[in-house]
Amino acid sequence: MLSDALLAARQTLSPPFRTVLLKSLGITVLLLVVGWIGLQELAERLLVIPNQTANWIAHIVLGLGTALGLLFLVTPITAAVAGLFLDDVAALVERTHYPQDPPGQELPIVRSLWISARFFLVVLGLNILLLPLIFVPVVNVVAWVVANGYLLSREYFSLAALRFRPEAEATALRRRNRLRIMAAGALVAGLAALPFANLLTPLFATAFFVHLHKRISAEEARRLEAGGSAARLGP
Repeated sequence: MLSDALLAARQTLSPPFRTVLLKSLGITVLLLVVGWIGLQELAERLLVIPNQTANWIAHIVLGLGTALGLLFLVTPITAAVAGLFLDDVAALVERTHYPQDPPGQELPIVRSLWISARFFLVVLGLNILLLPLIFVPVVNVVAWVVANGYLLSREYFSLAALRFRPEAEATALRRRNRLRIMAAGALVAGLAALPFANLLTPLFATAFFVHLHKRISAEEARRLEAGGSAARLGP
């Protein structure tokens, strides 16, 4: 798994990824700016304090609050952006590292948009639920990494697997390898918690899970082949 992560990290910053990286960063930053403006505007409308000193203090607290809110928006926004560029990134990884394998099939645009929207809403909802834990040291970090690791692993692995197999088969493959895939998701969640590095998370995670899906698929194929050989050699 670590070798797949290092491979994905190197590829994320490589020249072939540059166009996708710039588009992904541009859309992510744009959405974060819109989110920041939206949070500020909403808070300004809700904040009505006649006392000037209290109003000044409240606006300082408001600025810190919206900054905190923006931090919680980074993960769901980058997750949503990932869905838009998954096929581009996956195709680059496949062409570069697995040229001998049949290429994956692009997801239909409507389905891709639906998956991105669903992913955004689920991750956003989870992070809102985790918001009260922000004041509980250690517990907040562990809960955030575990919960987001589970969701990120589930979605990114499924997106990589759906290029090669039906949804039911992709789900079954993920469940058979859930601990390994969740560990990979926790690694991605840890990266998503780091400022600035979280902007690269979508591309890194997509490349990472494409490699992981390929590795797991190859291992399962070898096990099936070994099982078939044993059955043929049996009594």
